[in-house]
Amino acid sequence: MKEEKHKGWNEIKTNDSWAIFKIMGEFVNGYERMSLIGPCVSIFGSARIKPSEPFYELAVSVSKKLAEAGYGIITGGGPGIMEAGNKGAHQAGGTSVGLNIDLPFEQHNNPYIDEDKSLDFHYFFVRKVMFVKYSQGFVVMPGGFGTLDELFEALTLIQTRKIAKFPIILVGTHFWQGMMEWIRNTMLEAGNISPEDLDLIHLADSADQVVDIIDSFYRGHTLSPNF
Repeated sequence: MKEEKHKGWNEIKTNDSWAIFKIMGEFVNGYERMSLIGPCVSIFGSARIKPSEPFYELAVSVSKKLAEAGYGIITGGGPGIMEAGNKGAHQAGGTSVGLNIDLPFEQHNNPYIDEDKSLDFHYFFVRKVMFVKYSQGFVVMPGGFGTLDELFEALTLIQTRKIAKFPIILVGTHFWQGMMEWIRNTMLEAGNISPEDLDLIHLADSADQVVDIIDSFYRGHTLSPNF
């Protein structure tokens, strides 16, 4: 029985070793294709928000104005806010990128992604590297756990200086105010973050505010990949 257990463990380790090549393939393909697209802003938010909802329309407006200002748009490629982001870029004739992830629910490519800029990923961590490396800003609309994961990953990397600073904008003050109060009144009060860490986050409620924040930042910084 003991030998059988060890045999199964060895098979798992062998499979892990071969998975490295699949991971490498995703990184190489992502780097080669994303390096050609130019300055972009990533838009995050819930896949569950419907086209009839106000935040969907706001995401369309935000991405459209960003595209008109010369930024490409990157989303997770799926429905909801992701679709809205690609839709706005498409309407403005801008670059529309979708980084799709293989999931058992929710996820499918939306129809507003440029045909040559739709990438499929199996690994979340590879996909997240593409967002961080090739985005010059994060626009974070209301969302769930996945949206928070992307938000706090970027904040952590900037805070620890693993990547260059870029604008992170939370859209929808009412939605985000509870989290921001908790960060300010609990995390900061406990000494778990520094006061200047709060400066990494901007709040906005309109497309014009989002574009102004990003444009203002890049008047003093170079548009380039982040690491």
